[in-house]
Amino acid sequence: MRPAGAPARAFVVRREAISAFPRALLALVFAGAIAGLPAGAAGENEEVSGLNSLPEVKFAALSQRDWNPLGSRALAIHPADWKHGETEHFIYHFIHSYVATPISLEAEFNYRVIAKELGLETMPNASGKSHIYIFEEPEDWKIFQGNAHLEPWTGGIHSLGSLFIVRDPSFKFSNNSLGHEIAHLILFRVYQRALPRWLDEGFAEYISRVARASFQRARHYNARPLSDSIPKGAFIPLARLTTLTDYPASEEINIFYQESERLVRFLSAADESAFRGLLDAVARGEAFDTALSRHYSGRFFDVDALEKEFLPYASKDAKALAASP
Repeated sequence: MRPAGAPARAFVVRREAISAFPRALLALVFAGAIAGLPAGAAGENEEVSGLNSLPEVKFAALSQRDWNPLGSRALAIHPADWKHGETEHFIYHFIHSYVATPISLEAEFNYRVIAKELGLETMPNASGKSHIYIFEEPEDWKIFQGNAHLEPWTGGIHSLGSLFIVRDPSFKFSNNSLGHEIAHLILFRVYQRALPRWLDEGFAEYISRVARASFQRARHYNARPLSDSIPKGAFIPLARLTTLTDYPASEEINIFYQESERLVRFLSAADESAFRGLLDAVARGEAFDTALSRHYSGRFFDVDALEKEFLPYASKDAKALAASP
C-alpha cells in the first residue's frame, strides 16, 4: 500500500484500470488457475464468454471467518448484496461474479509467481486464507472509508492479512496494483508482522511487475518487467533507505518506490538464494546490515560495499537491466 503523494502506479483511487481482464487473457490463464478453484467449480455458472465464474459459497459455509474488524464493517454496507467464494489461497467477498472471477484468477496466478520467487511452492496455509473484499460502487467505498477511518485518497487497503479494494466494472484493469497488494498479503501470511518499509514495498513492486509481465507473455507479447531508473542526484543513500521506519516525505515518495524496487531486483538477481535468506532474516527482525554481511558475505561485506555496486545499476535504463548485475 502507498501513502498520499505516491507515484501514478500507486494503489490509490484512480480511474484507469479496474475490473476484468480481456476474455482472451482469461482463457489463457484459466487453465493454470483452475487448479486453485474449489472442487466442483468446473462447469458451474458459466459466463457468456464460456468461462467458468467463481462459484458462490454461502457465508456460513466458508472455510474460515475473517476476524479483522474491517471485514465486518465492509459487509455491513448493503449486506444483502454481498456474495462469497473461495479459491485455494483466498476467500472473496463480492457483488458480481464477473468482477470477482478475473480477480480470483489473477490472485491465484500472483500467488504462484510469488511462492516460486520465495521458494515456497509447497507453503501450507498455516495462518489460513486471506480475505479479499471487492467494492464496485464509489459511493459504497466512501462509506467504508468513513467507517474504517481511512484517508479519502485511499483506493484500497491491506490490513492484518485482509485486502479491501474498489473495482469499477466500467473500467478495464491494466496494471500491477492487485499483484502488489497480493504480495503484501503473502508476506504478512508468512511472517505475521510488518516488514521494513523499503523491503515490503520494494518486493511487492518488483514481484508484481514480474507477474504482470508473465501474464502478458501468456498472451504472446514479448514482455519484460519494467523498472524505473534512479537519477543519480535523487538517489537515497542505502544506509538511510534501509533504516526508514515510515514513508519518506512526499517529494521523495516516487524515488522511494523506484529505488526500493530496484534494490530488491538487484539483490535477487545477484544471488536468489541469498536474497531469500536475507528477506527471511530481516522480516524476522535482524538488522539489514547484519543480514547482508551474513548472506552476501562473498560479495557485500557491508552496506557501503553494496551501495558502491548498486549505484550504477540503479541508474541504468530498463533495457540495460536484461543482464544480471
